[in-house]
Amino acid sequence: MDGLLKIDDVAKQSGLSKRTIRYYEEIGILPSPGRSEGGTRLYRQEHVEFLKRITVAKEVLGFTLQELQQFLSLTDTLESQKAEYKKVSDPREQKANLTEIIKILDDQLEIIEQKIGKIFRVQTELVTLRERARVAIGRIDEEMMKK
Repeated sequence: MDGLLKIDDVAKQSGLSKRTIRYYEEIGILPSPGRSEGGTRLYRQEHVEFLKRITVAKEVLGFTLQELQQFLSLTDTLESQKAEYKKVSDPREQKANLTEIIKILDDQLEIIEQKIGKIFRVQTELVTLRERARVAIGRIDEEMMKK
């Protein structure tokens, strides 16, 4: 069991609950770990690092699980294309692989840009509401001074 972690250790290191880790595995976000003869999940440090990246994507980028699955799928495809690129020496094949890599990166950037657009719209709405509240306070102050 050298280097293998039980779910308790993964939960502590990743900051996620055991239930969340199992759920991510169930819906296919987290690759299934190996198991002991008794059926205990045995994780590797790569699983912990993967869960940390998922947490950042969810918290920082505000991804839903569906968006996260789409983003991770693109990431997997990107990794395969990068590996394929390293295997070929023909410039035409390299160009085709690089073109595919650019398309995948464009798709990932589109997901992030959509998220940024939503955040910007919410920010604009909040700034507008704050300004309206300030104007209303100004009117109340003026009315109070007249009395």
